[in-house]
Formats: sequence, structure tokens, C-alpha cells
Amino acid sequence: MALSSTKPNWVKRWQKHWETAPLPATEESILLRVLVQVLVSIGIVATDVAAQTTWSLWAIPLGGVGAYWSWRRRKHRNVALKFSLAIAMLGVLLIFLNNLVVNFGDSRITLAGLLVQLQVLHSFDLPRRKDLGYSMAIGLILLGVAGTISQDMAFAPWLIVFLGVALPTLVLDYRSRLGLAALDPYFGWFTRRTEAPTTFRRPDFPLIPTRLVTLLGLTLLLGLLIFILIPRLPSYQLQTFPVNAPESTKNQEFDPQNRGIVNPGYVNPGRAGQGSGQGTSPVEGAGPLDDTFYYGFNNRINQNLRGEMKKQLVLRVRSQAEGFWRALAFDHYTGQGWEISNGDDLATLQRPDWSYRFNLEGDFSQLETKKVIQTYTAVMDLPNVIPNLYSARYLYFPTKEVALDRNGSLRAPVGLVEGLTYTVISEVPFRDRTRLRQAPVRYSSVLDRYRQVPPDLKAKVQQQAQALLQKSPRPLNSVYEISLYLAQALKQHYRVRTDIPFLEPGEDLVEAFLFKYQGGYPDHFSTVLTVMLRSLDIPARFTVGFAPGQFNPFTGYYLVHNTDAYGLTEVYFPSYGWFTFDPIPGHDLYPPSIEESETFSVLKQFWQWVAGWLPSPVTNFVSLVWTNVVESLLKVVQWFWQLVSGSFLGAIVGLMLVSGMGLLAWLGGQQARRWLQQRRLAQFPPLVRCYSLLLLNLAAQGYPRKSPSQTPWEYGQCLQADLTPEQWALVMEITQAYIAGYYGGQSQNLAHLEQQRRQLQRSLSRRQSPLSKGFGWLRFIRLS
Repeated sequence: MALSSTKPNWVKRWQKHWETAPLPATEESILLRVLVQVLVSIGIVATDVAAQTTWSLWAIPLGGVGAYWSWRRRKHRNVALKFSLAIAMLGVLLIFLNNLVVNFGDSRITLAGLLVQLQVLHSFDLPRRKDLGYSMAIGLILLGVAGTISQDMAFAPWLIVFLGVALPTLVLDYRSRLGLAALDPYFGWFTRRTEAPTTFRRPDFPLIPTRLVTLLGLTLLLGLLIFILIPRLPSYQLQTFPVNAPESTKNQEFDPQNRGIVNPGYVNPGRAGQGSGQGTSPVEGAGPLDDTFYYGFNNRINQNLRGEMKKQLVLRVRSQAEGFWRALAFDHYTGQGWEISNGDDLATLQRPDWSYRFNLEGDFSQLETKKVIQTYTAVMDLPNVIPNLYSARYLYFPTKEVALDRNGSLRAPVGLVEGLTYTVISEVPFRDRTRLRQAPVRYSSVLDRYRQVPPDLKAKVQQQAQALLQKSPRPLNSVYEISLYLAQALKQHYRVRTDIPFLEPGEDLVEAFLFKYQGGYPDHFSTVLTVMLRSLDIPARFTVGFAPGQFNPFTGYYLVHNTDAYGLTEVYFPSYGWFTFDPIPGHDLYPPSIEESETFSVLKQFWQWVAGWLPSPVTNFVSLVWTNVVESLLKVVQWFWQLVSGSFLGAIVGLMLVSGMGLLAWLGGQQARRWLQQRRLAQFPPLVRCYSLLLLNLAAQGYPRKSPSQTPWEYGQCLQADLTPEQWALVMEITQAYIAGYYGGQSQNLAHLEQQRRQLQRSLSRRQSPLSKGFGWLRFIRLS
């Protein structure tokens, strides 16, 4: 007694309140609990599949144990358990913060791990339906994280399974919210012995499999339709970029042994940085082409190789715009290939310890540029070159150092091992043809190495280039026009040949291509164009990289294969930078870039598939409509977005415009509704039309609507308390006449009934409030 008397009054009141407070209402449906646990488990497995983790091995069993414990203890306060869970959550927070420091380059997987751990702890305390709702939300969030992380279609089956389980779960959750009886007794294995079996008539049972399957199919069809029509806006609106790599590659630096490029496809152990001794391609002389690694990723490349590669996926790229994923540029022509002069003359760049970002200089351009963010994930081991869109400004890479060579190419101290992910931010210049045609032709001496041609070859190639230029129907007065015309001329006058023999020692590749074989391998075209332009004293260089690859609209990634690697020509324009030209037959004259929009890429692919089945006049008509109507609407939307996002005043004006358009749309909808109602009422018999107008007049004034389960007499009786005696008498007179005429077949005085209805309508209007009278034109639809 002495101890209790020393307690403060507020403690005593709180203790009394805690002991006397009723327990919260618990969720008694075992079926709902099981489905929620299955839903969460699917979310965990989907995250495992996408992130290549093993959380499901321990999270699903522990979650099941927790769900069983929660069911058994749902009627208890579980104070000790709640304290234990709070302490465990603090421990989970410490683990999360530690993982966040270790993997701060990409926190998505770390956050997903935190969510899985919290869900396991949460599963031990699920007494209420609201707690089960939290678990459903966690399962949905995990599925969303899996969709964000996933780079292939392995995630898709789990999405469909999740949707299939979610539909009956939502049905049961909704029934629980309404306080309806649980469906557990319908299933024998969920029924306790003390419960009486519950029977449902088949049409009333909410979980009929055929209905659920039909609803699932309709949901998938609707989702796919929305997926096709939804615009693909640029991603990366948040400035946190994915970076990931195995621990063995993190924080690597350059040393004298790893400054060169290591291409496993070359075999030349005697020359550091040229090959690893594991491939089949020699660095010099005739030999076979390695079937896995592209020969162009090396300090020195040999174009006297014959063969073809076997198609393999090497990169997954997520980018705001497609383009040529540029890897290396070469400045010195060797006669049978290319090399990087002074290949070890590198500018080493370091990043700070707290960030993965490297600041790159990039090439200056006076043209308008657009920021494009790209994320690359290596699917197999690759050489230590770093593909990117020209011109890179920032690089997020896991190693401690990266290097930039004299040609603006990036390389790492280690190869791009499988699983390595990095991000590049490029300022890509727009290809303004007008300004490029006006570019000056004054070049600094720094660019002399890009005009190097063997002396005994220059005159022959120059003569051939001028002969091709003379075939132009109009004068070519700019470097841009000359470059574009020569690229097109090579496509038209020479052909791809994979049957040409090996070059003899000392035989020149360009000379053999132009005068002996009239063609060659695809990359030979780019070599010939580069040397042709150099023979005309135009700075050009041979550049290698990857084509955009195949875009997967379901994942948002470009799938890049080793066979997508090729070489093209870059031409320098003073003050504007380097621009690519592609002379390879079957390719466009230059790779796609920021001018190509992927906003409606899925719709475009779907239309291309449909257009293949339609006659040409139909496709031409639809294309004309799209060009003149849809593109105009897109321009209006773009103008409106620029107005809203440009300033605070623009946002206010945009809000006013949206409100005005919303009002006009609402008024138009009301007018259309009125017209449709009039059309429908005109088809009714006069007596039915009179009674229907009565119901609409009452509903328009805010009186209760007639339920389908009510008879006309019952509805009239329920209005007695809301109407004046005179109004109610008019309602009942029309109602009784309707019953006698429609159901009894008795003839009625339709003119008198219509007069009574109009009198009731005037009476109802007079009883409106002043505010209702002021806005009656908006909410009251006059149907008579």
C-alpha cells in the first residue's frame, strides 16, 4: 500500500486506463490472414529474383511463424512482445545504416532489405485488420521495388501471381471492412470444430474461381492497354544514381601494370595491355576473329581478322535517350587497323571518399545540349573501357580512379566484371545541321594527328574521294555536306563482303577496299571514310562502341549484345565538337540520339505491328491523323508544361487554365448527360416517362434516390417525412396512377398527371435555399 500511494496521480490514471481499456477488435478470418501472408511472400520472392538476394530463405519461414504466433495471441495485450519487437527494430535500424554506408551508391536493395526485416518483425503482431493492411502495403511496395530493380522479364510471372492472389485478398478485406461474415466456414480446413458450417448459394459466393479468373484477365488487359498508351517520360528525376560492383573491384587504383586496355579476345602475352593470352585474335597480322569479345576494344586494333562473333548479351542500359554507346576513339591509322598514339598518356581522375562521382571535362560545344543520364550494367566480363554517350560530364563509378586518354575515351583500372553497374551524365549536343554547315574550317595544330594519312596513300584516296564528290548534283560547300555525301556514296557504291581474303604483309586496307575488292567488312567502311576525310584535310577519327541495342519496353532497358559493337567515323567541327557519320550499308547515316523521342515507344511498336496487317490507305490515313492532330496536341501539352514549370506565376496561370478547362468539361458532361436522358426518356411510354421524370426531379432536389429493391409504393412512403403534406399528396397520386396503369393495365389521365408533376416541380423549386437558387442552373437539370 505504501508503494502504491507514492505513485503520482497521472501514473495511476494511466495505469487504470490501460487496465480497463478494451482490446481492439481482432481479425478472425484465417483465410484472409493466410492470403495476406502469401501476398507478402510473393513480394519477397519477387525482390529476391530481381535483386539476386536470398532473403526468402529465412524471411518467409520466419514470417509464417510470426503469423501463426500472431493468430494464437490475437486476444492478448502482448506487452512483453511489443517491447521485444521495438528493441529488435532498433537493431534492424543499425543494420540498415551500416548497409547504407557500405552500399551508398545504390540504396534501393538496402531499403528493400530493411522492409523485409521490418515485415518479419511486424508479422508477430497482427491482431487487427488494419495491421494486415500494413502487411499488404509492404507486399505491394516490395513488388514495386522488384519492378524497379529488375533488368529482365523474370519479374513478370511474379507480378501476375501477385495480382492473382491480391484479387481474393482485396475481396476478403473489403468484406471485413463492411462487417460481413467471414468465408472461413465455407472452406472445411479453415473451420473450427465449434463453428457451424456456413452455406452460400453459388451466385452469392464472392470467390467463384471463374469470376476471379475473368476479373484477372480483364485487369491484365486493361493494364496492358494503359501500359501501351502511357507516355515514357525521362527517368532519373531524382539525383541518386545506381552504382554497384563486387567488393574485389571497389576502390581500385591505377598502377604501371593496369594503365593499358586488356581485351581477353586478343592473344599476345608479350605486349602488356594488348591481350590476355586467352583469346584467338592476334594483335598484328592475319588471324581469326574472336567469337566473344569485340576486337575494337584495345590500344591497337587489327582489321586483318576474319570470322564472326556469336551473339551474347553483354550490357543492359537504361537511358533517357538512345544513342551510340561510345567506348574508344583512335587517331593513328596503321595501314591494317588503328591504334591510340601515346596510349599510356592518361589523365588520371580521382573521386572523393564520400561520393562515387568523377567530374569530367568533356568537349566544349556552342550548340544547344541536353542532359542525358545513362546507367550501364555489365552482364558478362568486358574490357576495362567505359562506354558512354558523347559528351560525358559526370561519371559515377565504383573504383577509386578512372582515366581519360587524349581522344576523350574513359577507362578503368579493372575490367567491367559481371554485375558491375555505373552511371554517366552526358551533355549531348543537338545535331543542328544548319549551324554545322556553317562551321569554320580553321583547325588548330592540335588536330594535326587527326589528319594523318600515309604519304603514298593520300593522293590515291584523295582522287577517289573527289571523284565521288563530283557525282553530287549540287555543289558541296561545307565539311558537313562533304562528310554526309561521302558516307552515303560509300553505302551506294561499295558492298559488305565477308569473303575477302586476308591482307598480305604491307598491303593497305583502304587501298584494297577501294580498288581491289570494292567492299569489305562493316568496320572497313568506317575506316575508309575516316581516311578519305583525312585526305581532304578534314579532322576525323575512327570510333568504336555499341549500337543502342534492342529496347525492352517492359523493363525500360536497352539489351546490348556483343554483335552490336561496331566502328564509325567522328568528324570535328570547330566550336561545336565531334559528330558521327555511319557509312555502313544498312545503317542510318548517323546513329540515333536525343532527337529520337521514346515517350510513346511502346505505342509506336504496337502500331508498327498492327500496321503490318492493314492496307496501305488505312495506314496512311492513320499516320496523317497522328501527324496533324496528335502531334499538335503533344505540342500543346509541352507548351503547357513549360508554362507551369517555368515560374511561380506560370504555375498560377496554369492552375487557372486547368480549373477553367475542368469547369468546361463538367458543363459539357452535364449537357451530354441531359441529352442522353432526354433521348432515353423519349423512348418510354408516356406513363413511365412521367414517373421517371418525377424520380429525376426529386433526386435533383437532393431527396433520397429510389433503390432498385424498393417498390414504387415503398419509395413514396419513405418520402413522407421529407415533404410537405401537399407535396407528398402529389407524389402519391402520381405513384398510385403509375402502379395502376403500369402493373394493373388501367388507363390514366396522362395530361392531368403531367400537370400534377409540373406543379410538384414548381413547389420543390420554391423551397430551395437562396444559395441553391443562385446555383440552381448548375445542379438542377430541367427535364420537362
